[in-house]
Amino acid sequence: MPSQAIPDLRTAATDADDRQAAESELRLLRGVLQMLPTGVTLQDEQGHFLLINDAAASQFGICGSERATPASPQLSQRSASAVEFLRSGRPATIEECVGDGQARQVLLTAHRPVRIAERTLLLSSSADISEQKAFEDQLFRSAYYDELTGLPTRRVIEHRADSLLKHDEGGVRFALAFLDIDNFKHINDYYGHDVGDTLLVELSKRLTRDLRESDMLARISGDEFLLLLSPIQGTHEVEDFLQSTISRLSAPFFIDGSEIFASTSIGVSLYPDHGTSYNVLRQNADLAMYRVKNEGKGAVAFFDAAMEHEALARMKVEQSLRLAILEKRFCCAFQTKVDIRTQEIKGIEALVRLRDDEGVIQAPGTFINLAVELGLIDELTHLVLAEIVKSIDLINETFGPTATISINVAAKQAVNPAFMQSFALALEATGFPQRFMIEVTEDAFVTKSYFQEEILPILRKLGIGVSIDDFGIGYSSLSALADITADEIKIDRSFITDIHRRPRSQGILRAIESLSEALSMTVIAEGIESFEELAYLQAATKIRYAQGYYFSRPIFLEELKPAVPLASESRSSLANRPVQQNRIAYSRGSRYQR
Repeated sequence: MPSQAIPDLRTAATDADDRQAAESELRLLRGVLQMLPTGVTLQDEQGHFLLINDAAASQFGICGSERATPASPQLSQRSASAVEFLRSGRPATIEECVGDGQARQVLLTAHRPVRIAERTLLLSSSADISEQKAFEDQLFRSAYYDELTGLPTRRVIEHRADSLLKHDEGGVRFALAFLDIDNFKHINDYYGHDVGDTLLVELSKRLTRDLRESDMLARISGDEFLLLLSPIQGTHEVEDFLQSTISRLSAPFFIDGSEIFASTSIGVSLYPDHGTSYNVLRQNADLAMYRVKNEGKGAVAFFDAAMEHEALARMKVEQSLRLAILEKRFCCAFQTKVDIRTQEIKGIEALVRLRDDEGVIQAPGTFINLAVELGLIDELTHLVLAEIVKSIDLINETFGPTATISINVAAKQAVNPAFMQSFALALEATGFPQRFMIEVTEDAFVTKSYFQEEILPILRKLGIGVSIDDFGIGYSSLSALADITADEIKIDRSFITDIHRRPRSQGILRAIESLSEALSMTVIAEGIESFEELAYLQAATKIRYAQGYYFSRPIFLEELKPAVPLASESRSSLANRPVQQNRIAYSRGSRYQR
């Protein structure tokens, strides 16, 4: 018997060693499993958890005491889904959200059915991708949502419209409205960009207040919005809604202690009446909006076929303007500024004109505003200066070597330091910068721009004068005039027309005259066309200088070349020359339209 016991003891010892080695390996594997940064769980056929490593416990908010029988609410969905995954027998990878608030995590979990110890179990591994998802969400929002207002961007509303068009089975109608804030640049200039940004946010809130879930408002550029209204029954429904929107926007906005009024011009196109593609509908809504802009702003207009013809005409003018600048087909007419006491010429104003393809002179009302809009006005202003320099000898011979030469500068140019600095250098390069007078409208002074702080000192250093053009019809008041540094103030012709018969205009004129005298500014009355207007200024005011057709129409230098030399004609007789028939009609519009 003893001889038989020895092998049994050896076998038992071997089995014990094997078990010890297996347990050691199992402890090692458990240790490795627990230290994995990825959450690992093992579940049985009923969804019960057989194993949860530390990373998974942390992900699901399980304490150590709960590890044996986890009851975390975060695991209820995992338990229910485990049965489904095991039943399907196929692996799957899904995203899971656990926790809430700041503790919310997004997990990327791989589920795989496995066969262990004759049992079918579900092995799951979960990686925390919260930071990656947050970054993806940030990229998505920056691509598809406006950072300032939180509204969808152009791409989102385009996708929405395309989706409506794609799935339309003949019964869906919708409206696409193009909204543009009127005079937003002036608001930005006067109050500052921070206030402008706040206005955009507050305006967006008002615009979205009464929208349905099926509607969409998108911000597509600085002060432009697109509104999609879907579904709609007809034109009247859309018009009533947009009219109420305009009424809601008419209430003042109170921002940083300022009361700001903002209006919006709206153009509308309807599907399928005005187009069957997003691009056509958007373009037609844009055309309708420009019709509103041209007719007074702050209203609603629906697209009609006539707008297409207007757009084509505008395109032709634009192409012609670009070609004219390229070919330098511009010329200057000069209108005198006259001393109404002595009839002597004080100065001249350079008025740009365009020669069309057939050589006919076009008044600036047909192209100046478009040149500003297209960004061509800077080059055009330099062309005017080049024309003056080229003709300076004839200018001196005609109007006298001491006459000032006024050049109009658009408000957009006047508040642009880069342009004004380059233009000042060009004036200096002429060799006679002190002869020039820059004419700008009053809003260039009263807005929060750098004109007075940065531009004016440069002009002063070169001896260039500054004139306030069309005073009285812009954004200023008499009190604002006290803060303006200028040499000359030109009273708009709307105050001068029939001044002898308009007591209220006479009172305004006296107030402007007194304040200008106190500020040592020369006053010029614009648009004198009758003897009665001149007689009133001579008898009832101290105004010395005036400009208008009563003294002289704009004169083209080439018209003077074949004529009798003006050296034999005194400058006083030129100033006193009566109005002649002119083939260019005098416009009562802005300073560029004369």
